Amino acid sequence: MIIGGDAVGMSAASQARRLRDASELEIVVFERGRFASYSACGIPYWVGGDVLDRDELIARTPEEHRARDIDLRVRVEVTEVDVAGNRVRVRDLASGDQTWTGYDKLVIATGARPSRPPLPGIDARGVHGVQTLEDGQALIDTLERTEGKRAVVVGAGYIGVEMAEALIKRGYDVTMVQRGPQPMSTLDPDMGALVRDAMCGMGIEVIGGTEVTEIRTDEHGRVSAVVTDTAEYPADVVVLGIGVRPDTELARAAGLPVGEYGGLLTDLAMRVRGHENIWAGGDCVEVLDLVSGRERHIALGTHANKHGQIIGAGVGGGYATFPGVVGTAVSKVCDLEVARTGLREKDARAAGLQFVAVTIESTSRAGYYPDAAPMTVKMLAERRTGRLLGVQIVGREGAGKRVDIAAVALTARMTVEQMTALDLGYAPPFSPVWDPVLVAARKATVAVRERG
Repeated sequence: MIIGGDAVGMSAASQARRLRDASELEIVVFERGRFASYSACGIPYWVGGDVLDRDELIARTPEEHRARDIDLRVRVEVTEVDVAGNRVRVRDLASGDQTWTGYDKLVIATGARPSRPPLPGIDARGVHGVQTLEDGQALIDTLERTEGKRAVVVGAGYIGVEMAEALIKRGYDVTMVQRGPQPMSTLDPDMGALVRDAMCGMGIEVIGGTEVTEIRTDEHGRVSAVVTDTAEYPADVVVLGIGVRPDTELARAAGLPVGEYGGLLTDLAMRVRGHENIWAGGDCVEVLDLVSGRERHIALGTHANKHGQIIGAGVGGGYATFPGVVGTAVSKVCDLEVARTGLREKDARAAGLQFVAVTIESTSRAGYYPDAAPMTVKMLAERRTGRLLGVQIVGREGAGKRVDIAAVALTARMTVEQMTALDLGYAPPFSPVWDPVLVAARKATVAVRERG
């Protein structure tokens, strides 16, 4: 039995079905939404018009899953888990009927919930979160029937900056308000400042260091403005990009173990700790950070799909493990690419690590080659050993995916000096003779030697 029919749930179901046919293993999936197996990461690009049709985001329909002997039931919500009785209570959202259903093996794939602070007017018409396909469709419907062209995005994380781009493409005047001083809190503030400058250059008004206190509405109950502790910003539509938290209310009520960030705790095989017949994965769990050695909550589709494969192997009688993450992510706003992996400065300090930090400026191609675009690379290395701790990249076309070099180096626990010898591909249309990541590694190597 699987609770949740998106990345983790359906990956686990599909992998288990590859290992066991229907005569050996019955698979039932409960999904409270209308869709399953879709790319939530693609919703901003659908809203912005890069993806023209909603169905392009759907990897496999419920009918296609059922044809593979996976009993996927949509619009059915699990309301209670009885661990001692090996059963769950489910409610049919169409009829309201509730029943108990037993299981031999349980997979919890409930994902994450968008943060929605209890502010006056937060539930007004025209205020949208963006988490599911239903959310994306509701936002598109609002944008198409709204006469005004003023949008306020609350929050400046990945979803916030991607939605700001989508709204710009739809011809809206966009204001972004955030609690932190710079957008993209997953970056160090000096790198976040580069993102802010670039977004302002795109015509996005970025307001940092401010707290939203109220969503103001008109006489018809529609949003009219976002009020902060310092100012008021007119709005015809508001998009919330404040972040997400693990959706573990069911698991908590059932007495399953959760960590510091509210995510379920699992072993390497993605079994919930202390429970041999319960697995969990995706945005509802915490994972091991291979750089700091601590548990973290990271909501990314890449991890979710891997978790699903591992869980499916375990449920189907095979064996696989998930060793952990290094925290790699990449995003864009218009033509600006933003990437990071490993630790930020404050992460390294919190882990008790002493480090050096260096920043370099380079280009995506050889400087003389047409359309060579600037990029900034920041690198952290452990002070005594020179072990790579983290990399952040902000630049134009060709910058973002370079972070994968650093992700591999982090996973291999390489030093920055070892990185300088990496045999990377070179030709003027693709890179300077010294790739920007290696230039940063050379500078970090010198800093380690001087301060080590």
